[in-house]
Amino acid sequence: MGVFRDRMDQDMQIRGLSARTREEYLACAKNFVKYYRTPPDQLGLEEFRLYQLHLINDRKISFSYFNQIVCALRFLFNVTLQRGWDLDRLPYQKREQRLPPILSEAEVAAIIESAACLRDRSILMILYGCGLRVAELQHLGVADIDSGRMMLRVQLGKGAKDRDVPLPERLLPVLRQYWTTCRPRGYLFLGGRPGQPLSAHVIQTMVKSTAQRAGVAKHVTPHVLRHAFATHHLEHGANIRQVQLLLGHRSLRSTMRYLHVSGNSLRQTASPLDRLPERITMAPSW
Repeated sequence: MGVFRDRMDQDMQIRGLSARTREEYLACAKNFVKYYRTPPDQLGLEEFRLYQLHLINDRKISFSYFNQIVCALRFLFNVTLQRGWDLDRLPYQKREQRLPPILSEAEVAAIIESAACLRDRSILMILYGCGLRVAELQHLGVADIDSGRMMLRVQLGKGAKDRDVPLPERLLPVLRQYWTTCRPRGYLFLGGRPGQPLSAHVIQTMVKSTAQRAGVAKHVTPHVLRHAFATHHLEHGANIRQVQLLLGHRSLRSTMRYLHVSGNSLRQTASPLDRLPERITMAPSW
């Protein structure tokens, strides 16, 4: 996109969007322009609408990726190109309301025990024990571990917000052993390139393969371990506001979804069948 790409990137920097978000938005805008082979300032709402149909019918992309593209193109047209379009004419796709898979505590323990090395075990214990997102884990530094206060500092998490989360007692000796063995500098988990953190792809692949080695049949990702962190907290009596703060959710509505998968909250809601008179629960005589 040339000059438009540079201008869009500058506009995103001014608004404080993260480097990863800027990269993803620029890629979405580039693909849109490449599809039409026309400069973006010569494209309008009809081209936007037809491109959405192309994404749905031809490429059959997921709703989440579809909505990310819409966000990127909204930014391109209404911020960088200053079209001032009504956002209702740049619609999102309806979000699927699907519950995340939830691991039992026994399954989490099996996954951690199946770690192939000390680094992988440390990563798994942080993801589950502290409820971190992958990007937060990637940018975790050695200096973010405060053993005196038994807290872990998450710097510039989602929404560019810092937060502290409790450091589990069982995690600290593992991290000390990892530091003694690997002596990381800067980032706690370093990638293949000097000074760069471990890539998200490496973390995701490791979590998936470790779960398979542990014999866990569910689809396990780093975010599934974060889901387990939240759900198990609720099942052991933590209130929803505490869990919201630990997860770094801006809205309580984001945290409320875990009430739908918390076993305790569901089991405590008796079925109306169990409240019927006992005589009708007897097996019928044929």
